[in-house]
Amino acid sequence: MKKRMQVRGEAYANFLSKPTATYLLILGCTGALAGLGLVMVLSASSVTSLSESGNTFAIFLKQLLFLVVGICLSFIAMRMKLSHWESLARLALPIGAVALVLPIVFGETINGNRNWIPLGPFTLQPSEFAKLALILYCALQLRKHLERKAKGLQSNAIGMVSIGTLGFLFLILLGRDLGTAIIVAGIVFGMLFISGVNVKVLFSITGVFALVGLALAFTNPARLRRFTAVIDPFAPEVYKMAGWQPAHSLMSLASGGLFGAGIGASKQKWANLAEAHTDFIFSVIGEELGLLGTLTVVFLFATLIYAIFRVAITTKDLFQKYVVTGIGCWIILQVLVNLMTVVGIIPVIGVTLPFISYGGSSLVANCLAIAFVLNVARREPDFKAARLARKSVK
Repeated sequence: MKKRMQVRGEAYANFLSKPTATYLLILGCTGALAGLGLVMVLSASSVTSLSESGNTFAIFLKQLLFLVVGICLSFIAMRMKLSHWESLARLALPIGAVALVLPIVFGETINGNRNWIPLGPFTLQPSEFAKLALILYCALQLRKHLERKAKGLQSNAIGMVSIGTLGFLFLILLGRDLGTAIIVAGIVFGMLFISGVNVKVLFSITGVFALVGLALAFTNPARLRRFTAVIDPFAPEVYKMAGWQPAHSLMSLASGGLFGAGIGASKQKWANLAEAHTDFIFSVIGEELGLLGTLTVVFLFATLIYAIFRVAITTKDLFQKYVVTGIGCWIILQVLVNLMTVVGIIPVIGVTLPFISYGGSSLVANCLAIAFVLNVARREPDFKAARLARKSVK
């Protein structure tokens, strides 16, 4: 047994040493998460689909369409010249700003947030694409910052990205989307940290943002109830209000056991767990696939994040390095905030689980982000050499 495990460990180490390993890890994990997401959206949304449209497959078919669109766009984005991505980054700030203004002017309010634009049978959430736009903008600014420092000129990394970041945060909060604002602030924090900004300065700024966030939460009765529900979602005074979702999420996770009740066998999705196919789809995974299912999802995300940051470390171009880092931070934060919400560590703030939760805007934006990382990975000299060697053998 010990010898067999040693052989497997050596095989895994040999795989990681290959130039194509990172590329394949990202591609494999993303595909596995998106595939699992389709299955779980079908299971978690069947009751809602049937009650809203009379068709059990309505929401699933939309998600399948979004995935096809995301794959097609990713295929194009993965082969775009990196110079074209840089050109897009120069326009990212005005494009992102327009995307965030549109819901405020023409959008509709859903669950208290005005960040959706109705488009016939679909709804678009521009803030998902604005995250990628902000990452591109910050990467370009941080590269300029380092270039200025290399020439001996005065430059401040925080000052270089502050105008765009604060503008985006203002527009996002104007739409009352505190969850997206937290993710955006965290992404910029991660990119600034990688750029070498003093940690004490970053934590001081984080403290200011935390105080502002708490002020926004405690001055809004609905958000205040969500904070109260974190302490005890089963308390009589909050259970039927802000405590309903976290309470039934915990019930769903607790009832799954080790192996789960089986695909489609969730009881909580029958009108008990609101947003079962979006923000709380991880709870349904826990109930239907059990602890093994939830650990598999966590393992896939951990592997994906590891591979993304591996690309960020190996690439030499500063713009690419910062963009890939920003995308890695985006995935980490989105996963952590969603999982902490589901298990009741933080209040419900409406953040989806990447590639798994239902949502066309989120799925397509995540696909485009991964396409950029794959674009960078496949242009690395070692990767190119490995592909040429394989072609010569054939």
